[in-house]
Amino acid sequence: MLFIHETHSVRGANEELFEQAMRDEWMTTLAKTDDARLLWYCVQAHGTGPAYKVVTITAARDGAAWEGLAQRVQSGDLQALARHLDEFRHRVDSKVLLAVRWSPMQQLDLGNVPTDGSIHEPTLYMEDTGWPHAALDDYIDFWQEGYFEPMRNMGRSMLDIQAVFQSAFGSGRRKEAILMQRITDQRALMHLLTTEIAPELRAPGQFMHEALSYRDQWESRLLRTSAWSPMF
Repeated sequence: MLFIHETHSVRGANEELFEQAMRDEWMTTLAKTDDARLLWYCVQAHGTGPAYKVVTITAARDGAAWEGLAQRVQSGDLQALARHLDEFRHRVDSKVLLAVRWSPMQQLDLGNVPTDGSIHEPTLYMEDTGWPHAALDDYIDFWQEGYFEPMRNMGRSMLDIQAVFQSAFGSGRRKEAILMQRITDQRALMHLLTTEIAPELRAPGQFMHEALSYRDQWESRLLRTSAWSPMF
C-alpha cells in the first residue's frame, strides 16, 4: 500500500471553499473506484507555524492504483476537480510514502474507509518528520526500539502512534521518516510546550540523548483533523 502525503498552502480567503470542495467533491469522486481513499484531512493549528496549511494523506492500494490515480488527475475524472482546487491554494507539495515494517498501520480495507463526511469531534495530532544523518534504516530501527516499543509498554502516553512512514523510492527526500501521533493527553502536551526538558531526560541512556546519534534535525507540526476527516 502507498500513501500520498500532501501539504496544501491554501489561500486564506478560500479556506472554507477549499475544505468544502475536498469534502463534497474530491473525497467522493476519489471513492468511485476501490483503489484509493482519502484518509486524513488536517489543518495545521494557527500559532504553530505558517498559516493556512492543510495536510492530507491518501491511501492507494498498490503501485498500479497510484498510477491510475495519477492518470485520473492528469486526464480523467479528477482533472477538473484538481484544477478547481488549485484556484483555492497557492501550491501543493506531495510525496509518496511507504509504511515502515513495524508501523501500526499497514494494509487497510479501503472499502471500510468512510466517504460520507460523517461528523465527529476533531482530534489533535503531532506529526514528526525526521531527517537523519545516520542511515535511514538505522534511524527507523532506533525509532522502533527506543521510542515506539517503550511508549507501547508504558500502557499510557501523551501520544498514540497511528502510523509511521518513510519516503518511497524516487519521492521526496531519501532520508526522511514521519510519525503520525494522536495526542491523547492535552494537559501533558501543554506541559511539554511550556516546560524545559529536565536535565535527567537528556542524560546518556535517555531517548533525547541517544537520538542525537541518529538525527538532530526534525520538524513537529500540530495538526487538527477536520470534523469530517475519515480518520481521526
